[in-house]
Parts: sequence; C-alpha cells; structure tokens
Amino acid sequence: MGGEPGYFFPVKLRLVRTRHFDRVFAARVRAAVGPLVVWAAPNDLQHCRLGLAISRRAGTAVTRNRIRRLIRESFRLVQHGLPREPHGYDVIVSVRRHEPLSLDKYRAALLGAVQTLDRKWQDRSDKTDNAAPES
Repeated sequence: MGGEPGYFFPVKLRLVRTRHFDRVFAARVRAAVGPLVVWAAPNDLQHCRLGLAISRRAGTAVTRNRIRRLIRESFRLVQHGLPREPHGYDVIVSVRRHEPLSLDKYRAALLGAVQTLDRKWQDRSDKTDNAAPES
C-alpha cells in the first residue's frame, strides 16, 4: 500500500483538447517504431499524457478500437517508466495499418519510441544551450 505506484489512467493523463494536439504536432518531433508513429512535446507537468490519433486507414472500427484499448493499456503499464525529469511529455500515438499486436509488443514499442523522443528533445535543448552567447 505504501510505496507502490498506482497504475491508473485518469483524465489528467489524457490529451483531449485540440490545442494540446496542435502543440505536439507543431513541435515536429516524432519517432516510428513498428506500426506506431509517436509524436512528443515537453509539458510543464511531472507526468506524461497520452493522446491517440487513429485514422480510418488503420482498419475497421473493431480493429481501431482494439488497437486503442491495447495502446491505452500499454501506456497505463509503462507510465512510471517514462521520462519525467525535469518535465513530462505530451505523447500522441498514431498507427499505420496492421493487424493488432500483443500487449507486450505495443508496450515495448511505446516505451522505445518515448525514450527515443526524450533523447531527441535533450539533444535539441543541448544545442540551444550551446548556441546561446555567453555574457
């Protein structure tokens, strides 16, 4: 009861507003892992938030809903392993057409993509820190 993290997926961990989606897409930082295309942008929170953008090209409604459920569950299970310091990320997952994978494969793909995006953002911030003129 004491030190274990909660594996919940409350509303505060979801991207729901159009302006949040637009901000992440405008950052133009993405990674593709298998059938997943993942965009991310830093937020001012100490946790990551998930948004899903799954088009009709991904398959029938039944297939799209199954993929959504699996990706949400993957995020719920890996949320404590995602980067949080010094900030969290707003993450949007889109999928290419494919047959639904196992939960473990989605979990590995999501975790790998977010870690890749974290490195890209760290590299980007290092470049801007180094480019700043010294006083």
